[in-house]
Amino acid sequence: MRRLVPTFFTALCFLSPVMAQESFRVDLGRDGETIGDMRPVFLKFESRPMPAISASEVARRYHRLFLNSDEPEVRIDALNRLSNIRDKSGADIGFSPSEEQKVYREAISSYESILERGSFGGRLDELLYQMAKAHALTGNHEDSIQRLKQLVGLYPDSALVPEARFRIAESAFASGRYAEAETGYQLLVESGENGELGTKARYMLGWSQFKQGARAWDRAANTFVTVLDEFLPSAQSLENVNESSVDTIDDTFRVLALMAARKRGPETLISWLDESRMRPWAHLLFDRLADYYAVQGQTEASVAVNEAFIHYAPDHAKVPAFLLQLVDVWQRAGQPERVRGARAEFVARFATDAGYDRLNPGEQKQWQGFSRMLADFQYNRGTNSANTNDVTIGEAAFALAAGYYEGLARYSVRIGEILRLAGDARLQAGQFPEALANFRRAAYEVNYNEAADAGWAAVSLLREGLDGRRTGQGFTPGLEEVSAEADRFAERFSGDARSAGLMADLSDRWLTAGEHQRALDYSARVITRGKASPRERYAAWQVTAKVRQQQDEYGLAERAWTQALELAENSDIGNLPNNPVGADEIASIRKQLATVVYRQGERAAANGKIEEAVRHFRRVGSVLPGSDLAIKGRYDAANTLLKASDWPGAIEDLERFRSDFPGHELASGISDKLVHAWVSSGQPALAASELLLVAEGQPDPWELRLRAAELLHEAGNVAERNGLYRDYLATGIVAEDGPGHLQLQTMRYRLMESGVEGDYWREAMVRAELDSPWHSPDTLQWASRASLVLGARAAAVFTSIELTHPLEDSLARKQSALETARQRFLDAEALGGEAVLSESLYRRAELYRGLARDLMASSVPADLNELETMQYQMLLEEEAYPFEEKAIRLHTENHRRITSRGYDAWIGRSLGVLADLHPGRYERKVKWLSWNMEAGDGA
Repeated sequence: MRRLVPTFFTALCFLSPVMAQESFRVDLGRDGETIGDMRPVFLKFESRPMPAISASEVARRYHRLFLNSDEPEVRIDALNRLSNIRDKSGADIGFSPSEEQKVYREAISSYESILERGSFGGRLDELLYQMAKAHALTGNHEDSIQRLKQLVGLYPDSALVPEARFRIAESAFASGRYAEAETGYQLLVESGENGELGTKARYMLGWSQFKQGARAWDRAANTFVTVLDEFLPSAQSLENVNESSVDTIDDTFRVLALMAARKRGPETLISWLDESRMRPWAHLLFDRLADYYAVQGQTEASVAVNEAFIHYAPDHAKVPAFLLQLVDVWQRAGQPERVRGARAEFVARFATDAGYDRLNPGEQKQWQGFSRMLADFQYNRGTNSANTNDVTIGEAAFALAAGYYEGLARYSVRIGEILRLAGDARLQAGQFPEALANFRRAAYEVNYNEAADAGWAAVSLLREGLDGRRTGQGFTPGLEEVSAEADRFAERFSGDARSAGLMADLSDRWLTAGEHQRALDYSARVITRGKASPRERYAAWQVTAKVRQQQDEYGLAERAWTQALELAENSDIGNLPNNPVGADEIASIRKQLATVVYRQGERAAANGKIEEAVRHFRRVGSVLPGSDLAIKGRYDAANTLLKASDWPGAIEDLERFRSDFPGHELASGISDKLVHAWVSSGQPALAASELLLVAEGQPDPWELRLRAAELLHEAGNVAERNGLYRDYLATGIVAEDGPGHLQLQTMRYRLMESGVEGDYWREAMVRAELDSPWHSPDTLQWASRASLVLGARAAAVFTSIELTHPLEDSLARKQSALETARQRFLDAEALGGEAVLSESLYRRAELYRGLARDLMASSVPADLNELETMQYQMLLEEEAYPFEEKAIRLHTENHRRITSRGYDAWIGRSLGVLADLHPGRYERKVKWLSWNMEAGDGA
């Protein structure tokens, strides 16, 4: 067990050679503990010069004198001088132990003889003292004490009384008469005797009181406390204890501890001490009591004593030692938990700068050692708890470990290492701001060989906080803070290989945050950094490419994507075991590269740079062959040429595209584009062929076929056009609206105009126009004209029918033909209106006039006589006359139209007929002029 008693440096007193005989008295430092142990000391002599001979020679002569003299006074005087010589010089006086005892027996008889005669010339108190000594030496203790009592009683003022009292009390103590011994020692103490005898008397007084039992222990304790006060009056005295006093002091501590232990322990000890002042030796007393308990195996009691002193004197310089002693006590008791608790208490008490400064170097070293042990223990405890998913206990343990590490860091020469451990413990405890502070201090504020790792830990912690992997109250780092930490790390540890990867990561994060310039700045730092790995440069080029692409800087983006692709396809990066660039990622890069090439084509096309646009569009296929984007590039290249009216180039690219990608969705629009290109380039027949080709695969081909028909019409390919018209009209299609009706009528008109089955299409046109609710000027004109033509043809049929006998039959046929022609003309009027009315009136009139003429010119039956013939002719005239009248009326109506319509050829014809019919009225030499009533004609 640790001992708190300081080393007593004992000053050994050696007697120097005596050059003169001096007075002397009892030296209690060399006396025995009992009278039986003492050597007789006789009278006190005045100093006088020693003979100029050696002490041994002088002793030899006095020895011979003692043996040869018969005079008691002479013998006593010789013995006295022998004792003086021995005491002063240490010389051998020539007596063996057996001789010495025999000599003192003889001396006693001399003393008795002198007393009986009453002839002693010296002081009687001294003679009684010498006799007591002699009796004690020869074993007659009772006689010795009796003489001492005589001395005290007869000569109370003698200088020898204090020692006599001491010997009397000592005898009582040795005989077990402790109360009597207490009285004797008390009298001596109260006499004011100073020096060693008084101190020894007080010491023995305490023992006398102690021996009387527990009832007298409080008196004994007070006495022993006084003894210690005399021996150890100051702190300096603890360092300079006389060797002869060591045992006495040690026994005093021992007996005080013993008494306290048998009462109430430290409580009793404190009651014996004066609380108004702190004795310099008090800590030794507590230490002795703690030792006592420890030796007895009473660990708890020993601990209580140490704690009692700490409470009793919290500011005492020895408090650290007592706290350390607690550690030792628990260690000896095999109580590891209590050991840790004691170490923790020691560390906690002196954790402040002021507290730490109270410790001596050895204690400071132990404080550091305890701090490290406690920190490591709690860290391991936290680790074990974490491994068993006991999060709460684990975090608490890590927090304790961090506190110890942080406290230790203030005084450790390995401050960087300790701070880093503290940071890690705070990290495990979920105390992220504190962990960050420790990492930063280790990295940037102290001299630490692994400062870069500490700095990296700070960066990593902030990044994990930013990612949400480390969350806690007061810890919400933003990207700006992470960047600042990264910049600090890169500046301080510029040679660290991790900086490039850090910059690459930040460039990606700033890209995600939409801060494109900062993303570019960080990626540039990676790209231009010589020590950046292929993987890091690959990431930086990717960020650069994405930023440039988002900023529509497609040329720069293409360069960046190209660099990224080269790195991705390089074996140094592509086959990294932990993070290889897979085929999917490479394919994605190629897609992005193809995209920016394509975008360059789009931009060039928008700016009218046709050749550049086409070149970029076509390059997409070399970057990403077979991809949708490459196909679209081919398609857009053809479109660009098409928009630029480069018809040959567009047609070539479009046809090649359709040939290479016949099933692609974009190919479905190629036909329209080719049609446009052929039409625009003046090749409508090819456009029509394209439409007809496409129409073959359509469920409803007629839209395309009709477009083709229009193109064939434009190309002058009438035969093929007509074939399409006929096929379409043969489907029985019925117009559903005005445009549809116009389209159908146009087809009929064109078929009619082409001369193929003209009357058929004229009839179809007229019929459709008459039946349709929709009309247009063109369709009405076409239909009315067709009806006129049909009417004229019917009129020709009518004219070709001769009236023969039987007249009824031929007349019926002729009348039917007339009616057919008449209806055609009426239909023409209904459709054409004013535009055809003059012609229609004329033609209808001529039908009636022709019928009348043919009736009049018809032959008379041959079997009629003259009268019957005349009657028959009169009948024909009567039948013809109405028809002629109708003709005249219609021609007249036509004539009258001059006033509203003006003159035209058909009106002129009607006038000619009227002139033939009524020459007097209509045959005039006049010129018919049309009259235009428009304003400004001068009328």
